[in-house]
Amino acid sequence: MLKDFKAFILRGNVVDLAVGVVIGVAFADLVKSFVDNLLTPLVAIPGTKDFKAYAFAISDSTFSYGLFINALIAFILVTGAVYFFVVKPVNALMSRRKTETDVESVTKECDFCLSNVPVGAIVCAFCTRDIDHPAMS
Repeated sequence: MLKDFKAFILRGNVVDLAVGVVIGVAFADLVKSFVDNLLTPLVAIPGTKDFKAYAFAISDSTFSYGLFINALIAFILVTGAVYFFVVKPVNALMSRRKTETDVESVTKECDFCLSNVPVGAIVCAFCTRDIDHPAMS
């Protein structure tokens, strides 16, 4: 039983997932700190009132819509920070490092089933029909 557990734990997927979760938690803390300590104070500069004070009550129930507004602003700031400081730079880096050709440039469309097949194919792998091949025409 212990041998099976050891084999399960040492499989690549489990270790990769564990590392991804740990890095994800650390990255979430980093982004939260960036938003809370740098971006949120910038948003607060023009105003003097905090949204958390906004609320109304109906029959002894308090609706704190200001807290929702704060959470919405934090969400927008976090997604903006991740997009502009992580996604955009990584996409730019990956486009510079790209070495393989686009899949669209090495495939063609089957006239019968409209699947993408390699340019040199003479039979469609999906519908098994003959494809017009440039060399055969």
